[in-house]
Amino acid sequence: MAMSAVRPRRWTRPEVDRLVDERPGYTPRYELVDGELLVTPAPTWRHQRIIVRLLQLLLPYVTEHKLGEILLGPAELPLVTGELYEPDLFVVPLVAGRRPTIPPGPARPLLICETLSPGSSRHDRITKRRAFQRNDVPDYWIVDGDAEVFEVWHPADERPEIVDGRAIWLPAGAPVSFELDVREFFASVADQGELT
Repeated sequence: MAMSAVRPRRWTRPEVDRLVDERPGYTPRYELVDGELLVTPAPTWRHQRIIVRLLQLLLPYVTEHKLGEILLGPAELPLVTGELYEPDLFVVPLVAGRRPTIPPGPARPLLICETLSPGSSRHDRITKRRAFQRNDVPDYWIVDGDAEVFEVWHPADERPEIVDGRAIWLPAGAPVSFELDVREFFASVADQGELT
């Protein structure tokens, strides 16, 4: 007896927009990738510490070289019509030397960063990574706080570069690269660490 294949439910943008509008605060986070609804709970304090520290380190570089604007989730990042992303941190380029309009149309960010959480690992490493690669996002960083490494992805990569020494980012139009000492970075966000 032949059985028909059951297709997973495909979500639409209006359905996800309704979920976002009806949530009581900023969590849970809802993202729509290839018709799949991704739901992630509120981040941990360490997760937030990682993103804030990364923002603190990136902001002077992005500002000095007039590369763009850094935004934090749950800010919406539209890459492809019909898909909804809310990365932890992303850098959008300036448009004719000015900040992009809010909300921007489909954008090609210079950098997207996600910090792994127990509930987001599969989505960050597979689902969203593939979507970002399809959209030619030049640099996608997955910050793995447990392993204390950065996974660096580019559009054509089949495997990430695992960085535990120096993370280097040279976006288009930048005269010099941004460099981050990964060991110092994780020491600065340790649960029992001192403020730096």
